[in-house]
Amino acid sequence: MKSFIHLIEEVQKKGLCHHCGGCVTFCTAINYGALEIDEHGLPRFADQNKCIECGLCYSICPEIDELEQETKKKIGWKPPIGNVLETHIARATDGFTRTKATDGGVVTGLLMHLLERGHIDGAIVARQAGPFNREPCLAVTRDELIDAAGFHFETSHGMKHFSHDYSTFAPSVQEFRPMLQKGLRRVAMVGTPCQIKALRRMEVLGIVPSDVIKYRFGLFCSGNFTFGDAERDKLSELGNFKWSDIKKVNVKQQLMIHLTHGDVKTIDLARLDFMKRYACHFCKDYSAEYADISFGGIGAEEGWTTVITRTPLGRAIFADAINTTLELYKKEDKPRTLLEIMDIIKKASSKKQKSAEEYRSQHV
Repeated sequence: MKSFIHLIEEVQKKGLCHHCGGCVTFCTAINYGALEIDEHGLPRFADQNKCIECGLCYSICPEIDELEQETKKKIGWKPPIGNVLETHIARATDGFTRTKATDGGVVTGLLMHLLERGHIDGAIVARQAGPFNREPCLAVTRDELIDAAGFHFETSHGMKHFSHDYSTFAPSVQEFRPMLQKGLRRVAMVGTPCQIKALRRMEVLGIVPSDVIKYRFGLFCSGNFTFGDAERDKLSELGNFKWSDIKKVNVKQQLMIHLTHGDVKTIDLARLDFMKRYACHFCKDYSAEYADISFGGIGAEEGWTTVITRTPLGRAIFADAINTTLELYKKEDKPRTLLEIMDIIKKASSKKQKSAEEYRSQHV
């Protein structure tokens, strides 16, 4: 049976680790404590003598295909981009939530709806931690959910107070342990495709604490980006802007840089490969195919969110929130049909899949 030693050789040393934290989270949650996260976000041995070589950390890794067919069967996955029940364009009804959000605030609005209805005790989300960095957190109040909304780059504190490198990625799976410590039994999780996939692998194996996660919200993902000094200099040159003028940054079909004086700079995502985390080059999942609901800005007008419901549970909770905390884009106002939007998503997914396959053939 393969164990963490094999993960190091087959995934980490090849640069394929997504930093999802699933392997460490499982090991610490069941009190083995053999693994930990290092200062670079990578899993490593904390105490190799505690490793019982059970092989579960290896099985749940999103880069390992050992449980691929079982995972797809569990969620009813269908080609080419997973199960799709409905596609919508929506936004939060609350104006303040929308001003905080990156797109239409649908994820935040839906989480608040679940919390206020008593369907969840909290949510694993990512909040801003410095001007170019995100960190996972366990939000248990409305204010904490709103605080985590959006991805605004604040530069007022000055770069000197933060580390050299910054990333848009937050290892949210690592919040499982504090979730259990607080005694929460009904939690929603917002994550990237690789994080949702790791969670689904845990569910296939029936691993605690995956049973506590009741709702799985996946984010469309072109890749996560690192904002080191060199990357920021090159990006500002490409976009012809100053970092001190940035209000917020968003990703749709392009990287959209909103400036304080109202202008929006756009940069094609294909020009951002120099910023992309290495492991993201190998990921094929653009639209969070293993989630209950997937969310993203692609295909939607500014201030609105594209939503794909994938499971009956996801469809039910989304429908329950309509006309309360969420509102749908009016059909008569739609510049594109939902079929056209789905075509855009499929093309983006196909592009990511082909790119990942090419990259893997060249580098692995």
